[in-house]
Amino acid sequence: MTRTLLAPPLRSNLDTGGESFIRNREDMLDQLAEIDRLLDEAEAGGGPDRMARLRARGKLPIRERIALAIDPDSPFLEISPLAGYDSDYTMGGGMVIGIGVIAGVECVILGNDPSVLAGALTPYAAKKWARALEIARDNRMPYVSFVESAGADLRVETGEGSRRRVNTEHFAESGRFFYEMIELSKLRIPTVCVVFGSSTAGGAYQPGLSDYTIMVREQSKMFLAGPPLVKMATGEESDDETLGGAEMHAETSGSGDYFAEDDVDAIRLCREVVSHLNWRKPAPPPRFTPEEPVHDPEELLGLVSRDLRQPVDVRDVIARVVDGSRFEEFKPRWGESLVCGFASIHGHPVGILGNNGVLYPDSSQKGAHFIQLANQVDVPLWFIQNITGFMVGRDFEADGIIKKGSQLINAVSNSEVPHLTVTIGSSYGAGTYGMSGRAFENRFTFLWPTAKIAVMGPKQIAGVMSQVRRTQAARTGQPFDEAADAEIVAAVEAAQEAGSLALQATGAISDDGIIDPRDTRHVLGLCLSYVGNRAIEGTGSYGVFRL
Repeated sequence: MTRTLLAPPLRSNLDTGGESFIRNREDMLDQLAEIDRLLDEAEAGGGPDRMARLRARGKLPIRERIALAIDPDSPFLEISPLAGYDSDYTMGGGMVIGIGVIAGVECVILGNDPSVLAGALTPYAAKKWARALEIARDNRMPYVSFVESAGADLRVETGEGSRRRVNTEHFAESGRFFYEMIELSKLRIPTVCVVFGSSTAGGAYQPGLSDYTIMVREQSKMFLAGPPLVKMATGEESDDETLGGAEMHAETSGSGDYFAEDDVDAIRLCREVVSHLNWRKPAPPPRFTPEEPVHDPEELLGLVSRDLRQPVDVRDVIARVVDGSRFEEFKPRWGESLVCGFASIHGHPVGILGNNGVLYPDSSQKGAHFIQLANQVDVPLWFIQNITGFMVGRDFEADGIIKKGSQLINAVSNSEVPHLTVTIGSSYGAGTYGMSGRAFENRFTFLWPTAKIAVMGPKQIAGVMSQVRRTQAARTGQPFDEAADAEIVAAVEAAQEAGSLALQATGAISDDGIIDPRDTRHVLGLCLSYVGNRAIEGTGSYGVFRL
């Protein structure tokens, strides 16, 4: 039986007819239109010719495979769809990962895109693969892989052409993917692999190390070395089918657990396998009655300015996301630059921490206190980032901003309940840490198109560097060229601004994707459901708070 949170709905004085709101809304729609264009580019994969060639061979594109695998009319939350933005690689990196419901079970789904370099593992695909395994492990969700890959993108290893070398790991570290797949099985998290095409060399270990393997007649190929390499190594003549085809593995080697006639049949078998897993979700169903917000989520489009100088009351965001716009605010008259309180989203209870300015000593302590309270009652936390950092200056140092800011970061680091983070504006410096940035093992991180992430604001970076140059000139007795410095400041500011944009961050897979502000409620509702696959088992203990 569900119940309703007793807190009253938030009031909102948002002026939706004001000049700034209208301008913000137009800017947001422009940014969303560009993101939609990029998402279409990612969905196109290797382009129409390669898609047509794929279909001519009786195969389905990766997104169609996923659409058939998940339950009808159920959502698929794609993770990092714009990986590889502003690089030499195809948008998406040649791989699709996300979360969908298969036979009633929430599963992490990974799939090579065979229309892109024959599914070769680009550096961006490798990073997405690592993220998929992390999501499955951290949230204890079954892991389903749709494999069709030519193996590693060897052009990166050889430096062929002008391609940007983005992989920083040595080959010796490459086995980590397989270790983590095995670890999932050890943790009793099922792993299911459908081999739709070639699975060669290291790629052969994806099905080889999975709990269940499904292969497709005259399409699936699984071998440690293909015919050319076998001939070079041993002189043996062979063809794909006899060396590692589906029939051989289903009838002779025993490596294929299930034998499918085609793509659709393989997906049917995948759904059957997931249906017998006897998967049990430890979290109870939603405890509160889901209610649409009182305030229109459409109005989220006009809240945040593109340049972030316009202040935003985070309560206006909360009021357009949570059930019934109901919000029980904690310590509303103290530490006012950090808004904290309890609400529910799609019936799931959630604690909320949102920025209404920089973090002061009192707001830092307030946040640390609230995080401990949420941990006592096993309530997940949603962090709304719009933060330029912790407050600096002589008075604030004397008031213990380092000590009290560290208390907040300590509470974030040792919190055992799931953290979900949405960056709506700035996310600068140590403020990112205090508000549970990606490095602090939050379960999911999403950005609004207006998000900017950097060590500090572009103007501040450029200004600090200018002061350093000015001090150096004074120390050495050299004249200071104001005009030249102004040019450098402008160039640095422009470069830092471009590098801090949401698209740059999401292209590097430093988050889980850019979302339409109007979808925030639904994305968070899905994530609150996903995190319920893992029981909260923390001790509630913390590191030493310097009080």
